[in-house]
Amino acid sequence: GFVVGHAGLYQALAMFAVAYFIIGMTVLSVCAIATNGALDAGGAYYMISRALGPEFGGSIGIMFFLANVCGSALYVLGLVEAVVDSFGIPPGQEVGTGVHVLPQSYWYELLYGTVLLALCLLVCLVGASIYAKATFLIFLIVAGVLGTILVSFFATRPIGVPIPFNSSETENGSFTGFSLATLRDNLGGGYGVDYTTGQMMSFSSVFAVMFNGCTGIMAGSNMSGDLKRPSYSIPRGTISAVLFTYLVYNLLAFLMCATCNRTLLQKDYGFLRDISIFPPLVTVGIYAATLSAAMSNLIGASRILYALARDDLFGRALALAKKTSASGNPVMAVILSWLVVQLVLFSGKLNTIAGVVTTFFLLVYATVNLACLALEWASAPNFRPTFRYFTWHTCLLGIAGCCVMMFLISPVSASASLGFLLLLLLALHYLSPSSTWGYISQALIFHQVRKYLLMLDVRKDHVKFWRPQMLLMVQNPRGSARLIDFVNDLKKSGLYVLGHVELQDLDMLPSDPLQPQQDSWLSLVDKLNVKAFVSLTLAPSVRHGVRQLLFTSGLGGMRPNTLVLGFYDDAEPQDGLARHPAFTSAREEVPLSFPPLRAPAAPKLLSAREYVGIVADALKMLRNVLLARQLESLDKAWELRRAASPPPTIHVWPVNLLRPDSARYADTCSLFLLQMACVLNMARAWRRARLRLFLCVEAGAMPHAQEEKLRQLLKDLRIQAQIQLVPWDAVTRLHWQTRQGPPGGPAPGEAVEEEEEEEGAVNFPANTTQVSDEYVCAANKLVLEQSPAPAVRFLYLPRPPANTSLYPLYLHQLELLTRGLG
Repeated sequence: GFVVGHAGLYQALAMFAVAYFIIGMTVLSVCAIATNGALDAGGAYYMISRALGPEFGGSIGIMFFLANVCGSALYVLGLVEAVVDSFGIPPGQEVGTGVHVLPQSYWYELLYGTVLLALCLLVCLVGASIYAKATFLIFLIVAGVLGTILVSFFATRPIGVPIPFNSSETENGSFTGFSLATLRDNLGGGYGVDYTTGQMMSFSSVFAVMFNGCTGIMAGSNMSGDLKRPSYSIPRGTISAVLFTYLVYNLLAFLMCATCNRTLLQKDYGFLRDISIFPPLVTVGIYAATLSAAMSNLIGASRILYALARDDLFGRALALAKKTSASGNPVMAVILSWLVVQLVLFSGKLNTIAGVVTTFFLLVYATVNLACLALEWASAPNFRPTFRYFTWHTCLLGIAGCCVMMFLISPVSASASLGFLLLLLLALHYLSPSSTWGYISQALIFHQVRKYLLMLDVRKDHVKFWRPQMLLMVQNPRGSARLIDFVNDLKKSGLYVLGHVELQDLDMLPSDPLQPQQDSWLSLVDKLNVKAFVSLTLAPSVRHGVRQLLFTSGLGGMRPNTLVLGFYDDAEPQDGLARHPAFTSAREEVPLSFPPLRAPAAPKLLSAREYVGIVADALKMLRNVLLARQLESLDKAWELRRAASPPPTIHVWPVNLLRPDSARYADTCSLFLLQMACVLNMARAWRRARLRLFLCVEAGAMPHAQEEKLRQLLKDLRIQAQIQLVPWDAVTRLHWQTRQGPPGGPAPGEAVEEEEEEEGAVNFPANTTQVSDEYVCAANKLVLEQSPAPAVRFLYLPRPPANTSLYPLYLHQLELLTRGLG
């Protein structure tokens, strides 16, 4: 009557259509989730938390708890209004007459609400079975009353109904019986003042009050923990309830518009009593309906609170709500819910809190639709609901409908509740323990990543968009913490894979030994805060294992293009993990599943020849190679903190120091060297560092022309670096003294390098390293003398010789060249 009186028939029918459209879409989502596997206590909260994860589930659980609590208070206040209408002393009279004996004031009405709420509490404390019996009894009563009301519209003769206006005046409403004139008058809207609150009504405020008559759709699913077969009962019960109430509301709206004038509808919300063939029965029906709704919301709130407490999302805050009676009834959750409802009762009038309750319910419905949409979009094979009458379109329409109506009803309430939801989301994200429910976000990310990986086409790669994709081989993370950190700075938002080879034979083992190790490696990645994947493999030798990883690491267009190895020398391994800030500051133990470091006297896992063989293999596979020496001694934090001194420097030597006769600055390796130094300089931690490039010049070789050429190259490559000329006549003289033949010609047994490289054919130049140890030591001294000492040096790595018997000599000279360079 309230809705039709203010909004008129057309708008009332539109309100029902909109409300039931939103509810219909949500019911389809509820049914889909309810029929997809087991359901436990908590209804919508359980559905959302198990689909969207603990953050969303917990925050929506609290919102839904509040919605049910406010809903329960709302129905109790509605019951109080009905009781006062029937038995209250009329305004302006001191003493009541006949049945009108209850005094009316804010405090008296609060008292009546408290007594009625205590009655609901008693029923809920006894347990779900008595609640179910009470609800069924109430259902029969309400159905009977509804039948008499429908008969009354036809059986009652036209009458005038006096409505007390104030202490002395009354207005006359009238029941005209079926009349075309009455129907015509009631078709359009005619919003007036709500006599219970004194506020002017509008479409949104009337919709807010009306929508609370439709929020019972979750009453069944809230009881999911108490039902014998929730996945059978929830869809059937909910859908039939929605259809039944929709028909009844539309029928009542039409009958009222055709028989009651607007004054009666707007000024007397209890008018059905006046026109009924048996007035007391209407009063009983209103009491029964509101009492049932109040109880349903109270028991729903308590079950949600119990489910939240049991999931331990809020820690000790809800520990009390876990306590249950011997029969399993969560009595403490019921009592806590009752206390909160009691607090809400202080708001005093039904229509005051209607807007807030509706906003909360709409937000929960939107999230149920979101949960179903996410499950549908993730295309997870295990989302197989037996209820099939939904698509992602219905979920999306439900979400849109809920959000639009939420802001139409009360922009302030909607914004405030969304803000509150975000706060809860953030709090749970950072404070709640991780759950084992599975996160829909992971399924959605997988779905999208797979889609985009398929779109990433290696045939469309272009040098303009080249980025380093690193595979760093780690034998034991205890000795490589700083190297892992450094390579993380070098990757420039590219792929980064930590590779590890376990030397075992699967034929001799009962199970895969890598599975238990995986978690330790992933924890290490988290602790060191590096953006890396982990790839472990079993192989008979390290070289075989690295080959496997180079062939198989990555996916589609995301594959490592650069292999990074630690240096092969006799340095004693240092446990850098124990000293790493990630473990020292947090006072955390280093993951103990990593074995202790190799003792200095213990044999190495691979020979010098095998190590150089790995470098040669990577070059055959067209991968770049970086060898990292003494990176464990790099204290990045200290280097970059020295604010008082000049900024740290990065030294770059883009000339092949082991082949002084082919000293060119524009071959592929030199450009790669420049690129890597530049990438490091672009990393946030290294932005203060300055690049310094060393140009080795001989007397009479026009150094300025060479410098200008190099400067132009840097300009073309947009690399900011300082160029420093280094005379190296004394060093090259040592080289030529040990060589036959004139300077400049190819060395015996050496192929001419450049043409072969440029064509992309990887026939190794013989590169027989015809340089003496004396020369290499002089070159090492030349590099060492350039001051101030840099944080990092980048040196040109010559290709390994084609003759494998020369591998040990090649490695020996690399070791001499880089000895003591930090």
